[in-house]
Amino acid sequence: MRRIAGILLNTLRTLSFRKILRLLRLALPHPLFSLLGFYATVKSFMLAQKHFPETNANSGIGNAYRHALWTCLIMMYCCKISSPHKALDFCKKMTDLHEELFPNEPLEKKMDLHNNQVGMDLFMELLPGIHRQFFETNFFVEKLFVKTKTAKILSNLQDDFGSDLVYLKQ
Repeated sequence: MRRIAGILLNTLRTLSFRKILRLLRLALPHPLFSLLGFYATVKSFMLAQKHFPETNANSGIGNAYRHALWTCLIMMYCCKISSPHKALDFCKKMTDLHEELFPNEPLEKKMDLHNNQVGMDLFMELLPGIHRQFFETNFFVEKLFVKTKTAKILSNLQDDFGSDLVYLKQ
């Protein structure tokens, strides 16, 4: 947990005043969503680090898994206090803002945005069969493990792999 706190502090130090304002514009109108989104961030990081210690922090399969899990968890937590539509809207704004505040190379950005969308789509796909109050983390962990087995390597910006996870390197 100390490592995560250190990462968080170092990350916040890299933000300019303008970027901090953009972050506050997302967080202040939705304080509960923001807290739940932060918790989802920490939990997805810890789970990805546990299951994919070598590739969760680079552009490998663990990173793809972490991004999809992250959005599933944001959706799950936010749906417990609000509607799926509002949770989806916040999740999309939060994850897109992350990509803007911490820019990557174009191919890495495409990979992250794609995997974020895979997670949101997975949640929405499961939603009709399970009451939103009864969702649990393990619902996504297993389904995303299956998706890691069929993940594709993203090699150019025109690639489109639908609902498959994508990654750049092993």
